Amino acid sequence: MKKYVYPVVAIVLAAGWFACKGKTQKKKEVVRDTTINKTTSFNNLFLDSNAIQQFLDKDTLYKPYAVQFQDFYKHRNFEYAWFDSNGLGEQAGNFLNLLSSTVEELKDSSLYSKKLEKLYADFTIDSSRMQNKAEILQAELYFTGQFFKYASRVYEGADMDVTQLGWFIPRKKIDLTAVLDSVIRNKAKKGEFSPLNPQYGQLQSFLPKYYDAQKDVKWDSIPVTKKTYKAGDSDSIIGLVKQRLVITEDLPRQDSVSNLFDSALTAAVRSFQQRTGLTVDGKISPTVVKELNVPLQQRIQQIMINMERMRWLPSGKDSDYIIVNIPEYKLHVFEKGKQAFDMNVIVGTEGNSTVIFNGKLKYVVFAPYWNVPSSIVRKEIVPGMNRNSNYLDRQNMEITGHEGGLPVVRQKPGPKNSLGLVKFLFPNNYNIYLHDTPNRELFSRTNRSFSHGCIRIQEPAKMAQYLLADQPEWTTEKIDSAMNGSKEKWVTVANPVSVFICYLTAWVDDNGKLNFRKDIYGHDAKMAEKLFVKK
Repeated sequence: MKKYVYPVVAIVLAAGWFACKGKTQKKKEVVRDTTINKTTSFNNLFLDSNAIQQFLDKDTLYKPYAVQFQDFYKHRNFEYAWFDSNGLGEQAGNFLNLLSSTVEELKDSSLYSKKLEKLYADFTIDSSRMQNKAEILQAELYFTGQFFKYASRVYEGADMDVTQLGWFIPRKKIDLTAVLDSVIRNKAKKGEFSPLNPQYGQLQSFLPKYYDAQKDVKWDSIPVTKKTYKAGDSDSIIGLVKQRLVITEDLPRQDSVSNLFDSALTAAVRSFQQRTGLTVDGKISPTVVKELNVPLQQRIQQIMINMERMRWLPSGKDSDYIIVNIPEYKLHVFEKGKQAFDMNVIVGTEGNSTVIFNGKLKYVVFAPYWNVPSSIVRKEIVPGMNRNSNYLDRQNMEITGHEGGLPVVRQKPGPKNSLGLVKFLFPNNYNIYLHDTPNRELFSRTNRSFSHGCIRIQEPAKMAQYLLADQPEWTTEKIDSAMNGSKEKWVTVANPVSVFICYLTAWVDDNGKLNFRKDIYGHDAKMAEKLFVKK
């Protein structure tokens, strides 16, 4: 059997620079805050500025974070962070607990520090150590160095060019010194200072459950038959499904004894189907069994892959943004970090995959023209014109010119327009946008990858109302009139909203349930090759 190990990634942090797509940007030099002193501070412990360099020269493990050390202590005028005159602060113990839980959840022993645990124990048990200034200094700087090592591993993640994986959302810049400032202020309580999207921690919390299941459960495959089981049926396969649904936490343990398909199992199957993006009918079909048979190791990798992706999304704190999750076929609108509403979407087929990127939604275009891409003109329009001289009239299209030996074709506004009655633009290099569609029946499908790459949304009027809510002249009636008009009308959004077209195949929903989706474009497989080392 092949074993998979999540690699310890060497991330080089130097002089406050952060690399993105091969470019670097210099950070402003931190000015020493001399307003913090023994008179204004509650803490009377301050270190000499030269002590940091002496520490780093002696303990080279933390040399990659030399600038972060200087910036952090300059910002506090070299006041101790982990100690005060009474000893180690609460934040030290909380950080040690956080470090231990991270090591356990990520199975990453590189973050374990026996020395840090000993230092904490020594200063907690023996108060006389507070008389030894040299030992206090070493412990203070060791805690800081270990935090930077932890933060660079957890918050910055793998050093890879994700554009090779079809991901064009720029990586967020993480200021490790600002994160540590927040840690000290919040006493290092888990989750209160994280610069990452909350989904990162929520996904991570499921890893121990899957690791435990790997150790304790024999994950034999459930036989896949052509038969579909429903309420009232009885079969040994039903008993096996019950056992598996207990492990996945869809079925209470006490309901897993018999081979009878009862009402509790119907609810459990519906829960599993909902979480995995299958048709929700409460029946055990071959498709359901195949999904139940996905190996635990594959699920663990899927969680880790999507944790990596969460590093590239907004932190979610007090921000407004829109996320389109391609494998979920859903659009989510967030206001001040909380989901306001969502809707179904249709995305590109595998051959016309929707690009993963972000932008600012700036324009609402009512009764739009559709400027047909030259590739579609070549493959579909010209052959249609050759077959039928009335093809353009029937499609409500017109030729506006010629270019490169092809006619330039656009479809006029109207109910037959391929973009529907409205489109939403966030200027980008990929010619991708959100739009309505005349083919409403497609939204009822479980798998919705039908488009040429753009994103069709199920509730365009609701989206228009949301984007124009702070422009009172755009009433519901006016929006409806503009959508059904005969002339194209552009409206600038007063406060452009960030849009993230992303690719998440694992996440935790509002009910705390872990969701999985199919890797419809094969991006997970490519990312796994970068993240996991086969042994």
